[in-house]
Amino acid sequence: MNQQHTPSPRRRFLPGEIELKRVPKEPLFPEGDGGFFELPVIDPPPVTNERGRRPAWLRAKLPYGPTYRRVLDIVETHRLHTVCQSARCPNMGECWTAGTATFMILGNVCTRSCGFCAVKTGRPDPVDWDEPRRVAEAVRLMGIRHAVVTSVDRDDLEDGGAALFAETIRQIRALNPGVTVEVLIPDFQGNWDALQLVLDERPDILNHNIETVPRLYRRVRPQARYDRSLELLWRAKQAGLRTKSGIMVGLGETREEVLAVMDDFARIQLDIMTIGQYLQPTRMHLPVEEFVHPDVFRWYKEMGEAKGIGHVESGPLVRSSYHAEQHV
Repeated sequence: MNQQHTPSPRRRFLPGEIELKRVPKEPLFPEGDGGFFELPVIDPPPVTNERGRRPAWLRAKLPYGPTYRRVLDIVETHRLHTVCQSARCPNMGECWTAGTATFMILGNVCTRSCGFCAVKTGRPDPVDWDEPRRVAEAVRLMGIRHAVVTSVDRDDLEDGGAALFAETIRQIRALNPGVTVEVLIPDFQGNWDALQLVLDERPDILNHNIETVPRLYRRVRPQARYDRSLELLWRAKQAGLRTKSGIMVGLGETREEVLAVMDDFARIQLDIMTIGQYLQPTRMHLPVEEFVHPDVFRWYKEMGEAKGIGHVESGPLVRSSYHAEQHV
């Protein structure tokens, strides 16, 4: 028999503190424990998001410098792909200058056609089983202490590429003792046996991005399902892993919808959430509906952490792997 949860007594809050209400929630999945969750009452900042031209707060430094050149040489020499390049990440200059990169395995052609993503869609090449070794060698040469590995979606493969993820984790650890490994994985089309291949390798962080609010899925992620992505994260948490997920804003979502996603994340005990501004890669991709003000990003961080998410990295230029080494 489940024990009855007794809410902690209310206390008075000083001016400026967050007022919390304790309310019961139904479990997200049958095996889960609904429990009680903190719902913060924090007034949103009195700012107006911008539309039209890209505002000044979204300016990023161009890639430059000898360290950036060295990282590029290593990536090209080992015939590797990085999500930094394929997704046109605005932080590539900062991260590469610091000697870090996010490796993208399973090629650079995706089987899905998400409306926000700059990665090419088409028929991917066959799996390159030597790729994990080359990634591990690049990690060694770059002196990386926290390796991030992601991939395109490979719906053409029975396991969605899970076996190559597992092998990449093994190879990185074999060649680089002490290096922590974060994987940013696809949903494997809900193939939980495939997911288990990755979970069995115990990555230090298991990341899977929700990307947007449920209402926008058909337009933003037509081949994905919000509930399936949530279940993937829940299963990873049940396996005892540190979990992470992120969303983009500026696609037409409301603040209330973002807060509802945070509630779902709190219910599955997500450890880390990232929130960043959506930027249109090309005119063929979804337009930016609004440029979210930095004060709103700070408010999102306060709200998410008050709701129980362990750490929220929130800012206009934040991407999944931004400051990833600080999240271990």
